[in-house]
Amino acid sequence: MNGTKINADLQKERAKCTFDPKELTHFLDGSEQKTKDRKERENFFLDDPELKSKVPLEYLSHKEKYEENVRKACVVFRKVQELQSSGKAGMENYREILGGQLGSAILPDGNPLTLHFVMFIPTLLGQGTLEQQGEWLNKAWNCQVVGTYAQTELGHGTFIRGLETTATYDPKTEEFILNSPTLTSYKWWPGGLGHSANHAIVVAQLYSQGKCHGIHPFIVQLRDEETHMPLKGIIIGEIGCKLGMNGTNNGYLGFKNFRIPRMQMLMKNSQILPDGTYIKSPSSKLTYGTMIFVRVVLVADAAFYLKKAVTIATRYSAVRHQSQIKVDEPEPQILDFVTQQYKLFPLIATFFAFQFSSNWLWEVYNEVTSELEAGKLRNLPELHAVACCLKAVSTADAAFGVEQCRLSCGGHGYMTCSNLPSTYGLVTAMCTYEGENTVLLLQTARFLIKAWQNKSETIKLDTVNYLCKAEDKPFEKSVDWIISAMKLVAARKVELAAQHIDDRVKKGKAFEDAWNETSVELVSAADSHGRAFILQTYASTIAGINTVSSQLKTVLVQLQQLYTVNTALRCIGDLLRFTSCQGKDINVLQLWLEELLAAIRPNAVGIVDGFDISDEILSSALGAYDGNVYDRLFEEASKSPLNAEPVNKSFQQYLRPFLKSNL
Repeated sequence: MNGTKINADLQKERAKCTFDPKELTHFLDGSEQKTKDRKERENFFLDDPELKSKVPLEYLSHKEKYEENVRKACVVFRKVQELQSSGKAGMENYREILGGQLGSAILPDGNPLTLHFVMFIPTLLGQGTLEQQGEWLNKAWNCQVVGTYAQTELGHGTFIRGLETTATYDPKTEEFILNSPTLTSYKWWPGGLGHSANHAIVVAQLYSQGKCHGIHPFIVQLRDEETHMPLKGIIIGEIGCKLGMNGTNNGYLGFKNFRIPRMQMLMKNSQILPDGTYIKSPSSKLTYGTMIFVRVVLVADAAFYLKKAVTIATRYSAVRHQSQIKVDEPEPQILDFVTQQYKLFPLIATFFAFQFSSNWLWEVYNEVTSELEAGKLRNLPELHAVACCLKAVSTADAAFGVEQCRLSCGGHGYMTCSNLPSTYGLVTAMCTYEGENTVLLLQTARFLIKAWQNKSETIKLDTVNYLCKAEDKPFEKSVDWIISAMKLVAARKVELAAQHIDDRVKKGKAFEDAWNETSVELVSAADSHGRAFILQTYASTIAGINTVSSQLKTVLVQLQQLYTVNTALRCIGDLLRFTSCQGKDINVLQLWLEELLAAIRPNAVGIVDGFDISDEILSSALGAYDGNVYDRLFEEASKSPLNAEPVNKSFQQYLRPFLKSNL
């Protein structure tokens, strides 16, 4: 295959682009220098022959995939430490290396050591005392111990108060005794737990002096540090195959009278004294930190996976010719069909919406974390509520978007070598881990109902003060009107849900039952709140951009308008129900959307080129920069082990006797 010749259709698309894609690359990275640094990091990993698999992963057994992933993971983290020691990488680069950008290229089926860096170390930092950090952090950073985070159980996930694992304090020996009293109390799902980690932070119900004090985190050694054999009292293994992420080594863990020293309870917030006396944390909210951190990272990953999928689908749509618009003309590029544009262009815009929301969330997370260190908790509930709904909205929309991209590539999108099935497997998993999306939306809804009931405080909170100010403005064809209308939709949904809860309570329902019976409305209100927030953040970010060329700014504005009007059209029922918008106004929005699709069409390939995702990271026969789709598809097919010989042995064993049996 000639990898240097560029497909003629892609050349034509790039020639008519109205802006410089490199400028978009530098804008997304933060500067030209940051682009250069990123590329150096990517090459540092992607050019390493040790990180290339000899056989495509899809042709390996489940066991072989795990073994290959462990091999690669060890190489990756040796290289990370090499970068750190040379001063070329910091903590922020772990997000890139472990997350979607580099991580999905090096370990496309998941990394068995991710939770060591994403949850084990952050929990030590957030919930360990200085003494505990001194004992464990250096070992963790140097990978002398490899940890995971064991919270979810076979019978309990998001409802962590229902966890069944017990840690009972024995003052005679100053030890905790860990037990799994039921099958449903076995830890289930933690990445790397199956066979990779030798330690875990285990979340268990703390019992002391005959009383349960609720869930607390404990550092637990699982395996011998030399032989890696499970310790006595530890029941451990891997949970088996999944839709995706089969290299993650998700595991199960049970305890049978397993003892750990008192000082292996993380005691930055709550403590157990030697005699068993329990010292309560000043606030239960102090345990939010690790979960919020992961949700913040997931919003960025959702944006990346969507960016990756839409790059593949857009390039393929420029190369693929199919059907006819006019019977007397050649088959057009499928990107010329408006239905194809409608599938893809709003998803391109959605990437920017999620990326800007992720940037906002990361900045606020760091601010609130600094405040927590100073003992200030005021802004934590608001951050928690935003992180919950953004994680839910972004992962749900990204999963939908990746599947749309796969469908837009027709049958070839179903091929593993398109990398769309694998990408879907990665992103759809995000809808249920670190909080199932419906449950997270209900957590946001709880914050919204409290905000509605306490408006004197709500007016001071940036993300919900619209609840006090939302108004029904006359329709106009503008982004401002749509944002205002979507805020009004969210406010009225919150108001209605609060009213219906009150009505049910007045009729004699317990508040908890009233909440459950109103939960469909509450989820809808939280979803609308999240979408209104994303629209506002997108608009504010675009308005604040003043360092790019007018050509690029025009394209960024068009994308923002497309995302905004597409959001409105997806919520037609809400607009007609909660605002004075009428049918004729919806017609205006529909025509506006079609105008924007036409405006973006000449720049579609240029935009995804500007994402600057290397072929190694895309890992797609359909989405490579050169556009040689059919050559790449044929080359990938030739890698199948079934093509190593013209006649498979099954012919002689089964097929030939069957054909000769004269049925």
